[in-house]
Amino acid sequence: MNAPSTIAMILAGSRVDELNVLTCYRPKSAVPFGGFCRVIDFALSNLMNSGIEQIAILSQYRSFSLINHIGTGAAWDMIGRYRGISILPPFKGMEDSADWYLGSADAVYKNLDFVRYHRPEEVLILSGDHIYNMDYRKLIAYHHDKKADLTMGVIQVPLDKAHRFGLAALDDEDGEQGGKVISYWEKPAEPQSQWASLTVLCFRPEILYQALEENQNNDSYEFGRDIIPMLMAWNCRIFGYKHQGYWGYTRTIEEYWQSNMDLLGEKPRIDMEQWGVRTNLAHRGIGDAQPTLIGDEAKVQNSMIYNGCVIEGEVRNSIIFPGVHVKKGAVVDSSVLFFNNVIEENCCLHKVVADVNSVFGEGVQVGPNTFQPGQAPPAKEGVKSCEPGLAGAATAKNGLKHCEPMMAGGVTVIGWNNKIPAHTVIGEGATIDPHLPAEQWKAYVAPGEVI
Repeated sequence: MNAPSTIAMILAGSRVDELNVLTCYRPKSAVPFGGFCRVIDFALSNLMNSGIEQIAILSQYRSFSLINHIGTGAAWDMIGRYRGISILPPFKGMEDSADWYLGSADAVYKNLDFVRYHRPEEVLILSGDHIYNMDYRKLIAYHHDKKADLTMGVIQVPLDKAHRFGLAALDDEDGEQGGKVISYWEKPAEPQSQWASLTVLCFRPEILYQALEENQNNDSYEFGRDIIPMLMAWNCRIFGYKHQGYWGYTRTIEEYWQSNMDLLGEKPRIDMEQWGVRTNLAHRGIGDAQPTLIGDEAKVQNSMIYNGCVIEGEVRNSIIFPGVHVKKGAVVDSSVLFFNNVIEENCCLHKVVADVNSVFGEGVQVGPNTFQPGQAPPAKEGVKSCEPGLAGAATAKNGLKHCEPMMAGGVTVIGWNNKIPAHTVIGEGATIDPHLPAEQWKAYVAPGEVI
């Protein structure tokens, strides 16, 4: 099996309402993750490490940040005579109509000329907004071995969460490797299987072309809702390839926060270095940032802090992107701070996700409970700060465990380009819109409130 025979189509253009203000101005695939990269970097790095060199990115929603991040594709070694990354936005056709992508299947259908031009032996369709590590060559080899029309990557999820996914029932003829799909349900109210689709779909091209053409007579255009059930009705050879590793769905703020926390600890569940994750270091000047400066009185514990930061206060159990400044007396705990945030003196932030370019004024307190510099967050019996979800929970260094009883409460989300007035108190699970005008700020934002 020759990897260059594969063309990969990354579905990267959607916004996810559950991610709230983080996707106001960018698609989910372009949301920053892990201190220096973007969510789409996992799919791109998997493709690079699998030797798949013809990639198309289907983007529609506010694509600027994604296009800017992808650049020429050089970061993933995708420049060459027979390799490259193409970004395929919606386009206006000959007909007098606006040809927006009407769904994931419609996005691929509208670009079948691109696919056919490359004459692939298989078409690999991926979601650009999941966090995982996979060698696609193994899935493709299984696909050819089974002479499949479609092979889908699947992972076992908890039964109480299975209703959120497309689910496949397998005959398990190949044990831990996979099996034939004997039934498929798209987000069923009463799940009858725990094998969830990863939106990693390997198609025999001819069956894909036929299904997409046929589906144009439909009024719905999704792979899970329409194409896979259609192939089941046609009695096509559909197989599930079992993924045994980590998978971060990150569709909600809590899941996104948890996946970031899974980067921490002595044995993190996400090891980006081991996974070979690459990003575009030219984007936002990451590669040119100065070394991080840690002040004489600063305290850093179980955190990932990247170049370009200045840490003078306390940072623990957190992910800190380049350009963040944590000033003296400030405490940042169990938080994810995007590029160029400034945390002024005596601030207390706990379980916060803050988008880029915000300033937290002196004495601002954000999170489930307030706590003073030098003190550990107060415990609340029976409540864990990171309930295991699809991704599970990480361990931590220095005797701390993320799942020890700590503070209750949801994640507080701060939209980009905000200037939070000094001494403002923002409760747990609150949401602050991007670039909130000064006159809309108030001294106290209640837990769960949206402003």
